[in-house]
Amino acid sequence: MKACFMGLGYIGLPTAIIAAKHGIEVIGVDINPQVVEATNAGHLHILEPGLEALLKEVVASKSLRASTIPEESDAYFIVVPTPFKGDHQPDTSYVESATRMVLPFLKAGDMFVIESTSPVGTTEQMSSLIFTERPELKGQLYIAYCPERVLPGNVIYELTHNDRVIGGIDEASAAKAQEFYRHFVNGTLYTTNCKTAEMCKLTENSSRDSQIAFANELSMICDKVGINVWELIELANKHPRVNILQPGCGVGGHCIAVDPYFISSKFPKEARMIDMARKVNNYKADWCAEKVQNAMLRFELEKKRKPIVAMMGLAFKPNIDDLRESPAKYIVTKVMQSGNNANILVVEPNIVEHKVFKLTDYRLAYEQADIVVFLTAHTPFKALEWRDDKIILDFCGIFKK
Repeated sequence: MKACFMGLGYIGLPTAIIAAKHGIEVIGVDINPQVVEATNAGHLHILEPGLEALLKEVVASKSLRASTIPEESDAYFIVVPTPFKGDHQPDTSYVESATRMVLPFLKAGDMFVIESTSPVGTTEQMSSLIFTERPELKGQLYIAYCPERVLPGNVIYELTHNDRVIGGIDEASAAKAQEFYRHFVNGTLYTTNCKTAEMCKLTENSSRDSQIAFANELSMICDKVGINVWELIELANKHPRVNILQPGCGVGGHCIAVDPYFISSKFPKEARMIDMARKVNNYKADWCAEKVQNAMLRFELEKKRKPIVAMMGLAFKPNIDDLRESPAKYIVTKVMQSGNNANILVVEPNIVEHKVFKLTDYRLAYEQADIVVFLTAHTPFKALEWRDDKIILDFCGIFKK
């Protein structure tokens, strides 16, 4: 079997590598020539433990090649971004563009699968597009939707062990896609219709968003009354039926921070709790930025000089280099734009160089700073010892006790 993966990002590239490792000939397509060049050279353009070694292996064995254009295959996988347009309206133009790119190559018996997180009805819309442009293929293709369920930083294990939900435009399509994923997925493969599979992905991340919003709301209440939120949650979780998540400085990434809008934008009257959870988590980032700005003003008033401030972390979660929708990055930007003219040291140990921020080593920043703001719970930060001579704002639980 030959498979064509449209999109070599945080999901498309790992999936293409794993598929190639399990005996499938893979052509990976990306519109960025630098990504294509790096992939063909065996260099991983994202940060993911253990994945570059696998990439080198499948490139060397000629199981995986990258290109800027697709080519005839047996199966086509759409793994491209689905960003916003306007007021958090989902933009499926990348999905449509990738679909149009593979249209000339489709033939009877081929499989077409969308993995990109999409609004309900997208798979059916792309089916209509395909059959409008290629009416001779009506009833001759297997079309399905199969969203990813991976955690950045643990992608290799999760791609091969997590259960998957596969929704087909018909039972035959779901079964065909199930057959493909069995090549490398050890978890259970559940089949359903494409609308249910699309909604399932959105539901999973909206549920997580709501749970995190509860924890973030608690953290702001506890700050106001002088309660250690980390201790509170630990004690509350002693209840056998309570499992409160950990608060942070907001919610980021291209899943939990995005997917709930795919529901609330389409069903604004019904999705009231989902919409409120998004507002709470967005507000938490503004709340954190305001806490930092207030600490800087107090320091200046008391010490009669501008503080040195270390902003610890830019990534949206620990131990990755992914800054998409990152509340940490948003907070750093907002603090730097506040006009205080303080000396701000930006730290992100998982990135060597950034186009906007001048990065500082975390140990040097911690040593030099008057105010230390922990935004992302990267493992190296946890080796730092508490300093009574510094103002420490810990929004991610580095020092929980």
